[in-house]
Amino acid sequence: MTSGPYADDLLLALAIADEVDRLTLANFATGDLTVETKPDDTPVTAVDRAAEQTVRRLLGQHRPHDAIVGEEYGTSGDAARRWVIDPIDGTKNFIRDVPVWATLIALLDGDDVVVGVASAPALHRRWFAARGQGAWAGQSEATARRIRVSDVSTLSEASLSYSDLAEWEAHGSLEPFMGLLRDVRRTRAFGDFWSYMLVAEGAVDIAAEPELALYDMAALVPIVEEAGGRFTGVDGTPGPHGGNALVTNGLLHDEALRRLA
Repeated sequence: MTSGPYADDLLLALAIADEVDRLTLANFATGDLTVETKPDDTPVTAVDRAAEQTVRRLLGQHRPHDAIVGEEYGTSGDAARRWVIDPIDGTKNFIRDVPVWATLIALLDGDDVVVGVASAPALHRRWFAARGQGAWAGQSEATARRIRVSDVSTLSEASLSYSDLAEWEAHGSLEPFMGLLRDVRRTRAFGDFWSYMLVAEGAVDIAAEPELALYDMAALVPIVEEAGGRFTGVDGTPGPHGGNALVTNGLLHDEALRRLA
């Protein structure tokens, strides 16, 4: 797990996640949050901003020549290697004291996502991967276990997770999505990063959302793919570049794509 061309980058991302976890957990469920609304009508708190500033500061110290793309402060630098940050994926949960939120840290080398860390300290969970090194779940490299997607091969036996039906309706895709929901065995709305990490662990077989940004998806891609799954847009665009996500154990992917086309 510590070998390969991106091993040092993964170790750095894990160390950064440790520091950010301490910051976010210390400010979670305190009853003392000030919430603002951004121009895109999504909420943000001072904790979101402080978390991203922490990641940027540490990357500036250890990877000064790399570019950074973050949800709260945009893009800095111009390099083939880009760190992509979502300081708190699930801010609405964070605000309401729901423990399903995570810090997402990814490294892209060109268009390929080569490192991903999703750290959810309120759930006491963390997932991470580097290209060619497998996908892992655990609080640290020393204690992590390797994870693998399920072997469910038919929709009638599959479990599917999503975030919000209203989003599918807003994108004019509610009917095909509902058709997919009706044909699987079980549906749950775990939402956000968690849906995709459950696919990587083999607990869920399909997850999808109709609108996502690069920072919502990038860190999740290598974790899913190193666990044996597939990560595309709902139109089949590979990786986190399609503006939305369809993630499966691989065996169900082509059928799910056909249903959502």
